[in-house]
Amino acid sequence: MSNTLPNLLRISLLAGFTTIAAGAASASPGHSLPFGEPAKAEQATRTVTITMRDNLYEPESLTVKPGEIVRFVLVNEGELLHEFNIGTPAMHAKHQEEMAMMMEHGMLTPTGMNHDMSKMDHSKMGGMNMGDMKHDDPNSVLVEPGKTAELVWKFTQPTELEFACNIPGHYESGMAGPINFTK
Repeated sequence: MSNTLPNLLRISLLAGFTTIAAGAASASPGHSLPFGEPAKAEQATRTVTITMRDNLYEPESLTVKPGEIVRFVLVNEGELLHEFNIGTPAMHAKHQEEMAMMMEHGMLTPTGMNHDMSKMDHSKMGGMNMGDMKHDDPNSVLVEPGKTAELVWKFTQPTELEFACNIPGHYESGMAGPINFTK
């Protein structure tokens, strides 16, 4: 019985890490946000390659049309873990707090995702809800250094949007860009 709680914690954390590793690439269509929803690659009308470096994106801005489905190919040429997240400025501010918590608790490191549960500092987690610590938003994906990922998004509603890296310090250093809508 004494091993039950640590084993349950390990299982819960492992489930969270599996979700982080899968990221938005596995998000199924149908989970919509006010400005859009995930889509399937074969539905894409355009492919845009986004190169991530420490700490910038190329290109620095995007232009999309309402209803357009874009397949983003995300190439991390930097030495740090980066995120590609589509959202409003308010959404990014909230997500930055979540990402800071994930870093603080060892789920994320500067260069990747912590896949080794035994090295996490569980003493700092207190009464925190482990279910809250995951990176599974359909409008976001984490990309480790030297890796490539993809996110397919249907832009449904013109609004003030930007793409950003919400890993602590990255957004503040300029790793964000506007998403402009055309008719």
